Amino acid sequence: MADTTETPGVAVQAGVANDLLDRLRRSSEYVVIPLLALVFSGALFSVFLLTLGKSPAEFFSLVWRGGFGTSFSWQNTLVRAAPLIFTALCVAIPARLGLVIIGGEGALVLGGFASAAIAIPMIGWMPGVLMLAIMAFAGMVAGAIWIGCVGALRHYRGVNETIASLLMFYIAVSILNFFVEGALRDPSDPNKPSTKPIGSENMIGVIPGTDVHWGLLVGVLLCGLLYLLMNRTTFGFAAQIAGGNLRAAQAQGLPVGRLVVVSCAIAGACAGLAGFFEVAAIHGKANASLIAGYGFTGILVSFLARHNPLVIVPVAIFLGGIAASGGLVQRRMDLPDATVLVLQGLLFLVILVSETFYGRLSIFKSKGAAQ
Repeated sequence: MADTTETPGVAVQAGVANDLLDRLRRSSEYVVIPLLALVFSGALFSVFLLTLGKSPAEFFSLVWRGGFGTSFSWQNTLVRAAPLIFTALCVAIPARLGLVIIGGEGALVLGGFASAAIAIPMIGWMPGVLMLAIMAFAGMVAGAIWIGCVGALRHYRGVNETIASLLMFYIAVSILNFFVEGALRDPSDPNKPSTKPIGSENMIGVIPGTDVHWGLLVGVLLCGLLYLLMNRTTFGFAAQIAGGNLRAAQAQGLPVGRLVVVSCAIAGACAGLAGFFEVAAIHGKANASLIAGYGFTGILVSFLARHNPLVIVPVAIFLGGIAASGGLVQRRMDLPDATVLVLQGLLFLVILVSETFYGRLSIFKSKGAAQ
């Protein structure tokens, strides 16, 4: 009798253990495949360096030292990671609906410009904290409208969102250049067309004990909030259904058009917030320095993070460290500063290719599926 009563319990425990192992096996591909992609990218880049007669070991050593080796390197990396977090979110949120937005750089540029432009009439009489709040709001609205228009074009006119967002980037740059070289140009700076500075007293300060501005902390908190929005709310659930099967979502009566436009608007607001911090914490004014490529690097961050807002943070720090090491590589190895961009390009290509392996390798499948 004792054996017969214990056998079902043992079977249940074995079933639970097998189920847990199957889950671990299936989920491990989301860690193993990106890691293998990173290793393969590094190998390809090493071949590239060897053809130039340079040492791959020295290069990667300098990347580590320039991005993560010292306290100064870490702070430089975190400063660069802050805008990457925001622009990666600009890609990750619409990706839940199957949209590929690559024009976050345009929303960043317009967000930064709107922040600087709205601050000009308030300089000198508006309290700094209130002015910064208005600037942040203006940057978010500008970015939300810009990428929101991409979503509207996609849903209501059938315009490909990838092409539309990319072309609108060039329009955003033209708008910036039109105003900073014309009506809003600061006449006291004849060398580089810029808007009037907002003033050092109105700039965002740094986190105590560091040289990193508060935009990094805001980005981390925003990643947490958007993770909850997309994974723990009915809005996120509806977006996931629409991204998985658009016709099924329409058949269920989900407001697909509103989901597309709102998701794109949220994404644009994130990129616009990046532009605000670039103006209010880094440059102090709007000019061509806003076009730094953060929006395009954010695409790589989002894809490498599998569009997961929580994973975006460490990935942004990783790629921010690579970018921060560019100057050291240039000085020590006599290579162009853009060498790290070649590495980022290889990473992006390999990551795109690695997408085809998800769900296809038997080693990551559950035993039942493999059989």
